[in-house]
Amino acid sequence: MESKGFMSVQSLWDSLGEFTHDVLFKEVPKIIIALIVLWIGLKLIKLIVKAMKKMLDRRNVEVSLQSFLLSMTDIALKVMVVIAVLGMVGIQTTSFIAVLGAAGLAVGMALQGTLQNFAGGVIILLLKPFKVGDYIDSAGVQGTVKHIQIFNTIVETPDKKMVIAPNTDLATKTLVNYSRSENRRVDIKVGIAYGESVDSARAALLELAKSYSKVIEEPAPMVVVTALADSAVSLELRVWVKNADYWDTFFYLNQAVYDKLNAVGISIPFNQMDVHIINK
Repeated sequence: MESKGFMSVQSLWDSLGEFTHDVLFKEVPKIIIALIVLWIGLKLIKLIVKAMKKMLDRRNVEVSLQSFLLSMTDIALKVMVVIAVLGMVGIQTTSFIAVLGAAGLAVGMALQGTLQNFAGGVIILLLKPFKVGDYIDSAGVQGTVKHIQIFNTIVETPDKKMVIAPNTDLATKTLVNYSRSENRRVDIKVGIAYGESVDSARAALLELAKSYSKVIEEPAPMVVVTALADSAVSLELRVWVKNADYWDTFFYLNQAVYDKLNAVGISIPFNQMDVHIINK
């Protein structure tokens, strides 16, 4: 009996020795290496996020977008490092990755429209097709940009209505930015009666344009004949102004052109029909 008890203790001791040997010489080095990799990975992530922030600052990216992109990058990189470290110590990560992928797919499908708007906001804030204060026309919206947010853009129309436009529409559809250039052309259309002198009308309109202080000298104002319409010879006065002066000039010249042509005796006709009755 004593011999059997001694053999059991000896066997237990041998098994404990083998386990200790395996842990000390196989598992502990793996854990130490994994911890070193984890430490180095976290340090590298900090450097990457810091470099990314400097790049976003240089590109003048909106603070709200910066915060979102930096936090998303930080979390994604840390998850990748943790998964790699778990794999190094022998933990199976295949199922964990599959669960993350399935969860990400489900969330993406549920938030498809929202994610599209977010992607559109990222494109707008990075590529800057327009900025706050620009006058734009896109996706049925025309007005001055007041705020560019992550998911939508707020535009103020000329009649002071606030339009909330989805970023995906503004980022993917044709967009006209009237404020991108320093100057903008004002076109004033007017018709003169047949029989009136085009040269006299041109001289009067150019004199009017050159007398208005907000009209710039270069490019020079011009008057062109655009059509020989049914009831009038169609003219167009084209002048260049600073972007900020566009609407003031447009409204002023519309009235001033009418007054000027009346003052020099050039008639502005209206649509009319002459009816001739023939008696048989």
